[in-house]
Amino acid sequence: MVDKRLMQQLNKHKRQFSLLVGLGVGGGVLVVLQADYMAKIINGVFLNELSFTDVRGWMSLLFLIMVLRSVVVWFIESVAHRLASYIKVDIRQSLLQCILELGPIYARRQETGEMVNVFLEGIENLEPYFAKFLPQLFAAVLVPMVILTWVFPLDMSTGFILLVTAPLIPIFMILIGRMAEAMNKKQWETLSRLSAHFLDVLQGLTILKIFGRSIEQIQVIHRMSSEFRDTTLSVLRIAFLSALVLELVATISTALVAVTIGLKLLYFKIEFAQAFFLLLLAPEFYSPLRQLGTQFHAGMAGVAAADRIFGILALSKNQTEMNDVIPFSKQEKLDIVIENIHFAYDGGTRPALRGISLEIKSGQQVALVGASGSGKSTLASLLLNFITPDQGEIYINGISLSKINQADWLAHVAFVPQSPHLFYRSVADNIRLGREEASLAEVMEAARHAGAHEFIMDLPEGYDTVIGEGGQGLSGGQGKRLAIARAFLQDAPFLVLDEATAGLDPRNEAIIDEALQRLKIGRTVLIIAHRLSTVYHTNSIVVFHQGQIAEMGSHEELMNQCGRYYDLVTAFRGGV
Repeated sequence: MVDKRLMQQLNKHKRQFSLLVGLGVGGGVLVVLQADYMAKIINGVFLNELSFTDVRGWMSLLFLIMVLRSVVVWFIESVAHRLASYIKVDIRQSLLQCILELGPIYARRQETGEMVNVFLEGIENLEPYFAKFLPQLFAAVLVPMVILTWVFPLDMSTGFILLVTAPLIPIFMILIGRMAEAMNKKQWETLSRLSAHFLDVLQGLTILKIFGRSIEQIQVIHRMSSEFRDTTLSVLRIAFLSALVLELVATISTALVAVTIGLKLLYFKIEFAQAFFLLLLAPEFYSPLRQLGTQFHAGMAGVAAADRIFGILALSKNQTEMNDVIPFSKQEKLDIVIENIHFAYDGGTRPALRGISLEIKSGQQVALVGASGSGKSTLASLLLNFITPDQGEIYINGISLSKINQADWLAHVAFVPQSPHLFYRSVADNIRLGREEASLAEVMEAARHAGAHEFIMDLPEGYDTVIGEGGQGLSGGQGKRLAIARAFLQDAPFLVLDEATAGLDPRNEAIIDEALQRLKIGRTVLIIAHRLSTVYHTNSIVVFHQGQIAEMGSHEELMNQCGRYYDLVTAFRGGV
């Protein structure tokens, strides 16, 4: 129930945690003092016949103690919630940094809805763990210990009963916890699947309507919702069972203490004030343990969410130690050498590259061609440092890419993908992703070079027009021109193009091709090509086949060889 990974998060917030512990001890002391003064007042008024004046001082102290106890409870909740907020921020930032380190290759293989559920619902489930369960856990340990230090000197038998019966509650919690753990994990997995499927349905709603399958998905979501409901009810049944067992054990134990004290009082073996004091302390002794049972479900939900969160954090790349990473200052010329690169997906079970060696000189335009799955995009991802090779090295101006600070390297790289992503922001802000501090004049100049200025000025608010998520409101050609404008604004020496003219009408293709020709000037360019007509005039064409380089040379050289490239070009022209 106490997750070591979550407990380690407290190391960053030792002051707040120490304050919680101190407040817990203080609360325990106030419980004892409250019982002591109540016993004195009752004994004094009803047995010793003291007047109000005689007990006024005790009553004032009792009132003060009760107020202080309420303040301590309030402080514990306040500090606990603040501590939980800090920890949630830390974990969310660590999780985001981890996803960024793992890169788009990992992100593309995850279900978006499930990841969103982890970032939102999963991390929010940690707040009850730190704000309610954990403080109550320490109260369940500290308050009984404080009470026992007062009880044992007064009455050994009562102290012994409390000491023996107290562990029964944690034992029952552990036993019930084993039943609940699997059910909590099932509840979390069901919610994740439901979130992922629902988002998938929303994103594919057009296709579902076209094929007449949207009504079917309503039934699927209803079935998944019912499964989540049933799982949640099963978890709640276990939670209610645990509350029942804990209340039963605490009630029986308190009754046992009461009977023992009553017998001693009956045979004059204990004073009334002392007996009443012990009787008041008995329910207070078990109260933190009973309340821990009520927070049991919150703790289990937090642990279930932590399994997925820390599972992702454990996947974070083993980056080179910071003292081995060197800064890479802005450089205009880049010579790239790829030596014997091997890479495989799925833990080495699916090879993608097998001993690739290649040299890209500064200012060259090199194209990668080949069938889908031949390794072109994997090599591009390696050069973008999204993934690291299993074997071999990539050198940038003689320096191993693994030793270059990733942010410094990516500042040298402009990437124009086949399907550029545009964010729910203004047009100018989307272009400024290339250089955040750029002025509007610089943004407009980049847009002119990309052939985008004219259509931007036709938008309702020009460069201030907010476009939808994924570029909603723009055509595919307009979105690609904004991506090219980003690259112009970034002005990086290394340009990676992933078939930027695919899927366009002739007019848009001509505009974008003209913009790309301007963008390529003076840069080292790597082109991932599917349409072979875009690579005829490059310096070198590299033909991939099953993760290896099959051929390499200029268009004319490869055509004369009548090899694999010749077959690809012939098939491409035949398709035209």
